[in-house]
Amino acid sequence: MKDKFAIGIDVGGTNTKFGIVNRKGEILLQDRIKTNDKDSVHGFISELAGKLKPMIDEYGGAGAFVGIGMGAPNANYYKGTIEYAANLKWKGVIPMAELLEKEFSIPVKMTNDANAAAVGEHKYGIAKNMNDFIMITLGTGVGSGIIIDGKIVIGHNGFAGELGHVIVRHDGRLHKGTGLRGALESYASATGLRDTAIEILQNNPDTPSLLRGFTIDALTSETVFNCAKQGDPLANQVFEFTGEILGEALATFVLFSAPEAIVLFGGLTKAGDLIMKPTRQAMEANLLQVFKNQVKILFSDLNEADAAILGASALVW
Repeated sequence: MKDKFAIGIDVGGTNTKFGIVNRKGEILLQDRIKTNDKDSVHGFISELAGKLKPMIDEYGGAGAFVGIGMGAPNANYYKGTIEYAANLKWKGVIPMAELLEKEFSIPVKMTNDANAAAVGEHKYGIAKNMNDFIMITLGTGVGSGIIIDGKIVIGHNGFAGELGHVIVRHDGRLHKGTGLRGALESYASATGLRDTAIEILQNNPDTPSLLRGFTIDALTSETVFNCAKQGDPLANQVFEFTGEILGEALATFVLFSAPEAIVLFGGLTKAGDLIMKPTRQAMEANLLQVFKNQVKILFSDLNEADAAILGASALVW
């Protein structure tokens, strides 16, 4: 098996990243496609195969691979399915492992995309010496992977740890994908941050802001970040509000698993202290005394693509 390889696939709400990985945890080749460009899962797999099959051939063909590991939203580890994923076009229950095995003739294992990122962080990243931590992915949505006693928490039905859908504001903002109101994902994701910016602009019509120079379509989390860096008061207010909600939620998560650290991962972490400072303040303010100043909040030190690819590939060794 020493000469064998694995494939890691990370299905995100925007991009699907994939790569060839060796037993040392080195990503030898990687690429990406848009997740939701195709209306059907069959179109998605066809596009994926167009890019991945030549990579497989370059490393000896299907027989040289121990398996394909995939991290995806609402992936069921036990059944190899993606079930009712809010951020994907493919609705219902998708037998993804079966479809991939048929396409590539390589065994497939799956787990939640944030679980895969947590496994990657545990094996290769900032949490490699920790047995108890929570990973929160702040991207198009909010995902989570929970490691307790060195093991990923999956639950009896394969869907444990959906912390992004925990309700943090009673009767709050509507999540169009799930129909829930007030879920963390509706506030602390890149999409949620953008929605907060729009609300703050509307609620403060007389306050000058660099954000007013952008159309609604051009307003993104990156736009808000760039304006906040320039000292724009409303853009900074957006990050204060987002960090406050995220920190309150993290305090709740600490109560149930007492992690050594919470690792933040994904696009919003690029905002650095703009998101970290209000998040840490809000978390500490809402912790019981026994937990205060006990739990670190860390940014992942792995490349955003690498953590999920490495974690997904680790499923099959």
